[in-house]
Amino acid sequence: MSDFFQNGVITTFHRLGTLNVEKLEDQLKSFSRIRPIALVLPSLYREYASGALPNIMKTLKKVTYLNEIVLCLDKATSAQFKEVKETFSSVKKLKIIWNDGKNIKKLYQLLERHNLSPGDAGKGRAVWISLGYVLARGKSRVIAIHDCDIVNYDRAMLGRLCFPVGNPYEEYEFCKGFYSRVTTKMYGRATRLFFTPFIRSLEKILGYLPFLLYIDSFRYPLAGEIAMRRDLAMAMRIPSDWGLEVGTLAEVYKSVTLNRICQVDIADNYEHKHQPLIPSNPEKGILKMTIDIAKSIFRILAQEGVEFSEGFFKTLSNIYLQIAQDAIIRYGGDAALNDLEFDRHAESLCVESFAGGIDRAGNLFWQNPSAMQLIPNWHRVTAALPEFFSELEEAVVKDNK
Repeated sequence: MSDFFQNGVITTFHRLGTLNVEKLEDQLKSFSRIRPIALVLPSLYREYASGALPNIMKTLKKVTYLNEIVLCLDKATSAQFKEVKETFSSVKKLKIIWNDGKNIKKLYQLLERHNLSPGDAGKGRAVWISLGYVLARGKSRVIAIHDCDIVNYDRAMLGRLCFPVGNPYEEYEFCKGFYSRVTTKMYGRATRLFFTPFIRSLEKILGYLPFLLYIDSFRYPLAGEIAMRRDLAMAMRIPSDWGLEVGTLAEVYKSVTLNRICQVDIADNYEHKHQPLIPSNPEKGILKMTIDIAKSIFRILAQEGVEFSEGFFKTLSNIYLQIAQDAIIRYGGDAALNDLEFDRHAESLCVESFAGGIDRAGNLFWQNPSAMQLIPNWHRVTAALPEFFSELEEAVVKDNK
């Protein structure tokens, strides 16, 4: 059973007692008459091939409160797209965006010509175009998003994620999912060993900053599971790199008052793909992820008025190293008490790699402080290209023929 402690500046919804999934879904079905709910699934073909996506779709067949499901399939050939479409043909209310389709690519080229770059291929662009498609259809008022590599997916995860924003008797505009990453050992290295020590290192140097307090209030800030109101989806700019989750939280911070932001415990345990750590290659895996996240945080703080010096980043990486090493000791004790595997040497190597990543991120930021890969929000796109929503709907239809 979860605790019920409220920490930080946003509301936390916990897992307390035994969940009645059928009752939760009945409530959501009632809510959906007032606030119809869409589900966006950004997916790579490999997540279909692994069996994770088919299991998710099998589970979604039993969910009756969703108004529409939008699957954005990336890195799929024509044959692979047809295979996925055929496999999921029985899933009601499902629309598939083929992100490598000829007509979708034409729209990306159109955006580039009008200085509205949708960024490079990746999860950020897949989420952005999916949000645009839901907005273009105009049939849903709440949009939930979750990853497609979840191994132990169940209906409760989605129901709990949708409930706070879908509830018309509450005024929450944004909800972030959180969960435990534990099997026989602790996972979640990017959050445990990088993000939280990194943010607390910044707090130690910079002192009180409302944004740092806000982002440190999230129990799993790097989780990909979110739900939001339609108006927020229209106004948000989406990062196109690994800074997607952090950049999204920053956009929410700018657009929504704190008492309308919440997080919810969606699972006792959550199992999905683990990114590899390659210390010698900062362009791949979890190290690439942490570098992109650090750059995003530096740029967000610069927008909040923080002035950096070149020596700041060296000091930061040293303080991070100390705080992260202290965290390893705490996690080691926690693992011992719960009879979990714990490799202190591997954890230390991870932290040392992340410290080097912070140095690298600082150097990249210092060379070009104003560079930030944010895809324009949908207000700007539709102002520049008033017919774009209609063209997007048409492109999806054509690519599906």
